[in-house]
Amino acid sequence: MAKSASATDIFPFSGADEPLLHGGDLSAARRLFPAAPEPFIDLSTGINPNPYPLPRLPAELFARLPDPTALAGLAAVAATAYGAPSAAHVVAAPGTQILLPIVAALVRPGRAAILAPTYAEHARAAAFAGHSVGEVRDIGALAEATLAIIGNPNNPDGRLFAKDDLMALAKELRRRGGMLVVDEAFMDVGPPRASLAGEVSVGNIVVLRSFGKFFGLAGLRLGFALAAPALAARLASALGPWAVSAPALAVGAKALADRAWIEKTRRRLTKAAARLDALLAGAGLDIVGGTALFRLTHTRAASELFHHLGRAGIVVRAFPDHATWLRFGLPAREQEWRRLEIAMAAFRDNG
Repeated sequence: MAKSASATDIFPFSGADEPLLHGGDLSAARRLFPAAPEPFIDLSTGINPNPYPLPRLPAELFARLPDPTALAGLAAVAATAYGAPSAAHVVAAPGTQILLPIVAALVRPGRAAILAPTYAEHARAAAFAGHSVGEVRDIGALAEATLAIIGNPNNPDGRLFAKDDLMALAKELRRRGGMLVVDEAFMDVGPPRASLAGEVSVGNIVVLRSFGKFFGLAGLRLGFALAAPALAARLASALGPWAVSAPALAVGAKALADRAWIEKTRRRLTKAAARLDALLAGAGLDIVGGTALFRLTHTRAASELFHHLGRAGIVVRAFPDHATWLRFGLPAREQEWRRLEIAMAAFRDNG
């Protein structure tokens, strides 16, 4: 049996001292596995590998400053798509990443509690905003914080939290002057009624929605904060004018209104995730969670598997604090599925 992994020997490094903290860095993967076959298959993110088809855009969108009317139109479309009460509850941004410290600064510096494990940038952003940051493992422990942050569905384990529990948490935080931030980056593939988008009018809830993950257009840099109008106005003011590019406004409005593509894609991703489950289980991995865009697995041979796949030109996500975890995204096309199947079968047969 292969030896158990440690955080030191599994985790790839992008430099002499700094760990590669996020998925999607193919430059680092090529440095780590210089002899791997090309093209690399990037399964290290939770991004839809089959993106929304880009519309043809007029050249003037790239030549002029973004139109406030287009921004207002996108907010209206996003409110409908996400279930927010109105366009006044929607703030568009160049990705949700840039919103994290701005949202954290909506409340006075105090104690930020983050339900862990989750997306690591929440902790960094809250600290940047002046909060003392701590991780908790139970949703009830969030109630004592000034700023409570939770992923729903959570990344990387896909945990879902009941709306009633989250609303009770928000009520307790409101009584104490605190705020609840719900990162719904993967809610597009979650249960539709699980979102808190329709509840943000209570005044101390901010919901974050990613555009790039579900629509497969992470490079477009588009995301949203959903909040009560007073909070939304503060966020918009902090971002300043022209925060979202004109091409992103146009693509976002078209994609979010395309209900047929959205529903078809949800079904396709669910089917692909089931196929991935069968492949991973067949290779002896324990599936411990996930969403339709990724699966989190546990194996004592995580280090060996990470490097085996890397040498085959397949990049998956490793975790520095959970040395037995690997997260797998979805292959884009049949050729990529076949390469993954061959690599996993070889690892199983040689284990």
